[in-house]
Amino acid sequence: MSILFINGGEKGGNTSALGQRLLAGLDFDQIDLADHKVYDHGQHFDDDEFDQVLARFKQADTIVLGSPVYWHDLSGMIRNLLDRFYGPVAEGSMAGKRLFFIFQGAAPTPAMLERAESTVSRFAGLYGMEYMGMATNAREAADLASKI
Repeated sequence: MSILFINGGEKGGNTSALGQRLLAGLDFDQIDLADHKVYDHGQHFDDDEFDQVLARFKQADTIVLGSPVYWHDLSGMIRNLLDRFYGPVAEGSMAGKRLFFIFQGAAPTPAMLERAESTVSRFAGLYGMEYMGMATNAREAADLASKI
């Protein structure tokens, strides 16, 4: 089983730490989106790295998406990555993969959690992945880790 953790927060920040806690003791690769140029959907620049990120996504059996709560929702880096799937990735083409979600912040409201989880679970469903659940803190990460 190959595991890819995609961190949509600050490199070395709280989202990264929670993802590493979720995956403690497991062999996994990590992409810090802050280190990659993944431009907005519709922008075309020669140094865009979406294809490299997508290739690593396709190679993994298990994906962990991590986002801090920014302005009551997903971080721009994660939102942008999800947007970029539209078009070059066929619906259902990620069947067989499992998707886990980390969404952490100081005090997310139930509405924020529901909105973000709805987006990620619908993303998983559209591309044929099995959505495995969300963790927002260390306790929930420990519970979610049992599904990996």
